[in-house]
Amino acid sequence: MEWLKRFSQAIDYIEQNLDSEINYDEAANIACCSTNYFQRMFSYVVGLTLSEYIRQRRMTQAAFDLQNGKEKIQGIGAKYGYISPASFHRAFLAVHGVSPSAARLPGTELNSYPRLHFSVSVSGINGLRYRMEKREAMRFVGVTLPLPNNISHYENYYGKFWNETATNGTLHKIIELNSDMDSTVCGLISDIDPHNPLYYLAVQTDKPKPRNMSEIVIPAAQWAVFTYFGRQLLTYEEANKRFFTEWLPFTDYEVAQTAEMKVYPAREVFERPHEFCSKCEFWIAVKNE
Repeated sequence: MEWLKRFSQAIDYIEQNLDSEINYDEAANIACCSTNYFQRMFSYVVGLTLSEYIRQRRMTQAAFDLQNGKEKIQGIGAKYGYISPASFHRAFLAVHGVSPSAARLPGTELNSYPRLHFSVSVSGINGLRYRMEKREAMRFVGVTLPLPNNISHYENYYGKFWNETATNGTLHKIIELNSDMDSTVCGLISDIDPHNPLYYLAVQTDKPKPRNMSEIVIPAAQWAVFTYFGRQLLTYEEANKRFFTEWLPFTDYEVAQTAEMKVYPAREVFERPHEFCSKCEFWIAVKNE
């Protein structure tokens, strides 16, 4: 439950500074995580990026100011961080579908985006199948993809990467680094370096690293592992949202912020690289609060 409290405090900070500078590092510090991880977690839980949320909230407040006051449009734009009238016009139009000047006309319809509030609620009866595993340090070898700071559709980004490696033969070479075809292949996000998060398409192996590949050692950790079958298979966003809203708040754990991964049967991926697997496990490193 502690993460929910910290996350809400970070939202409080953002709300208190809609009409001044919002420091992403400060918001992340309040949430007790790295800036990149905070932005990722925000996107997972809320369904839109942090920058999109801030823009929507600022333009909501700007609309109220335009309708209820006599301050010049340029002054209202500057209040919410838009020094250029043109940039304020674009941002306002993108959120409301009308210009700032049109917002002052009687009868103009505008959009209102409320402040985020987080609470624990009963949302259904679909259980989460999980287990806890303690693992010593694990070494993975594969290929990497740098993660952009703001990405709202992770699965498409990763999916394209998997398809490219399958098409050019790299995926098969990665799987062959582990001679056991009953093993697994994973998409792994490493947060060991919070300033340089990387996505790995990799296998756990003791074999030497090929020259054109990368390796990473994930420290010993306790993992929460969620299993999905067939039509239950979830995207990264869906798996994380369920983890943060339906599982984590009811435990004494918090996220370790070292790694998370989706794990697939190596044999299925090797034989049918462009098809969906029958099973997927979502692993996320956790620690006791």
